[in-house]
Amino acid sequence: MASDGFTTCLWFDGQAEEAAHFYVSVFKNSSVGKIARYPEGAPQPAGSVMTVEFTANGHKFLGLNGGPQFKFTEAVSFMIFCENQEEIDYYWAKLTENGGEPGPCGWLKDQYGVSWQVVPDRLDDMITDPDPAKAARVTAAFMAMSKFDIATLEKAYAGE
Repeated sequence: MASDGFTTCLWFDGQAEEAAHFYVSVFKNSSVGKIARYPEGAPQPAGSVMTVEFTANGHKFLGLNGGPQFKFTEAVSFMIFCENQEEIDYYWAKLTENGGEPGPCGWLKDQYGVSWQVVPDRLDDMITDPDPAKAARVTAAFMAMSKFDIATLEKAYAGE
């Protein structure tokens, strides 16, 4: 990987290559890059995938098959900002399939345990509106949601 910018390393227990292909199938502007394999005498079986480079939606990742020592938690999540309900529905469906878990307030875990926030683009503007009543209504509305419903958020914002 080039030394320009940041790369996010994701620690997997044997699923790094599978996960890379999954993420590349979900996001635009994505590809799988170099794959490194464990040599003889390494802590994992010789020839098994050690690391896989991939890009998802233009963001660089390195999937590492490090073993079962570490698990993903909600302490780190990736935010997907969506222009419309169709995008929210798409990402929500793709990332919760095959054992993913919906969560509250636009959060979910995918089948690998990675946490995502699938968020409308306008949410930040609505919850930081100078009118505290508008911001409070939108906050109350999204706190009651799992997957975001943009129409419901817009109605709350408008006071309907």
